[in-house]
Amino acid sequence: MSALSAAMFAGAGWSQTARAADQVVSYELDVYPIISSRCVECHQPGGDGYQASGLDMSTYEGLMKGTKYGPVIVPGDSLTSNLNVLIEGRAQVQMPHDQRPLLKAQQGIIRDWVKQGAKNN
Repeated sequence: MSALSAAMFAGAGWSQTARAADQVVSYELDVYPIISSRCVECHQPGGDGYQASGLDMSTYEGLMKGTKYGPVIVPGDSLTSNLNVLIEGRAQVQMPHDQRPLLKAQQGIIRDWVKQGAKNN
């Protein structure tokens, strides 16, 4: 790509999107800050979400263990992972429950992390 083309794409926001798609999403740096600020209050021992589902999102291990009904994440498959379905509003219940939905950018970070294998990185 020529410098002129790159500058045109950068001005349109294209290069940032292309670069972001190639980046490795970190659980610790990218995903957990979203989860800790929007999910952990309810989904930790003693929280309403934990009582209802058994899902403890306060740790990576708890998140990957899932609920008393089964896993919420299918590493590599954000389309069928229940976490993605719930935060993206693809079910009757949307999470966070009775709060503003996650921003599309936050949903995208979690989606990309799951697609990349939902690693503890």
